[in-house]
Amino acid sequence: MISNDRPSPYGNRSYGSFPPKPPVNEETIKTDKIQIERKTFVFTLKENPRGRFLRITEDVGGRRDTIIIPAPGLEDFKRLLDDMVKASGDSPPKAEEEGTQPE
Repeated sequence: MISNDRPSPYGNRSYGSFPPKPPVNEETIKTDKIQIERKTFVFTLKENPRGRFLRITEDVGGRRDTIIIPAPGLEDFKRLLDDMVKASGDSPPKAEEEGTQPE
């Protein structure tokens, strides 16, 4: 018996039978881009019927990852990011302490 001949324990799923999701109407309010080393970050402030949100997309050699932050959380996100920037500047990276450069 070939493995494909056995019934699936998950039932008979046909992913193509679901109707496609309707497109969500999103309005772009502002967008900006920053290049850091070999990474490109695109920040896009958008709005849809559910509210405003910030989409941050990281592009590294064609591979993209995205996070979405709802607008009500942007102040908390900024506060945490500011704390991380401060902590990063408070002490030199370990590679600098040892006299070497990070890779």
